[in-house]
Amino acid sequence: MNHQLEKKKLTMKTIKLATALAALSIAPAFAHEQHGHESFSAGEPGDPKKPARTIEILMNEMDYAPARIEVKQGEQVRFVLRNVGKEDHEFLLATPKENLAHAEVMKKHPHMEHDEPNGVRLAPSKTAEILWRFTKAGTFEFSCLIPGHRDYGMVGHVNVN
Repeated sequence: MNHQLEKKKLTMKTIKLATALAALSIAPAFAHEQHGHESFSAGEPGDPKKPARTIEILMNEMDYAPARIEVKQGEQVRFVLRNVGKEDHEFLLATPKENLAHAEVMKKHPHMEHDEPNGVRLAPSKTAEILWRFTKAGTFEFSCLIPGHRDYGMVGHVNVN
C-alpha cells in the first residue's frame, strides 16, 4: 500500500515538473524581459492613458467575427472580446509559429490558465478587454488554443502596416 502511495506522489511530481518545464520552454516565444519591460512579437500591452480604437470581436463555435483586422503600425487598439458561444474560447495574439507551439502544450494541459497580456480565456457569455499597441509591422494572428478549436478554424488575422 505504501509503495502505491509513493509511486502516485512521484507521478504527480513528474507531471508538475513536466508542466513547469513546458511552460518555461514556450515562455521565450511569448515574451522576454528587455530593460524592464516585456516585448511581444505583435507589439506590447497598451497604455490606458492614451487613446485607442475599439474593435469588438465575437467568439463563437468555431470562429471570430471579424476574423481579419487592419491596423496601422503604432496604433493602439482596445479589443472587446465577447464569448457568444456555448463553450470556453480563447483569444491569443501572437505569430502563427508561437500559437502553434502554445497549442501543442495546450493539448497536454487543456485547462491551462493564461496570464499573458496578449491573451484571455473566456467562459460562455463573458466579456474581457485587451489593450494592445501594435509596434511592429507584419501579419499576426489571434487564435483559440483550446484543443481542436484552432484546427476547426478558430483563427483570425491582424495585418499591421
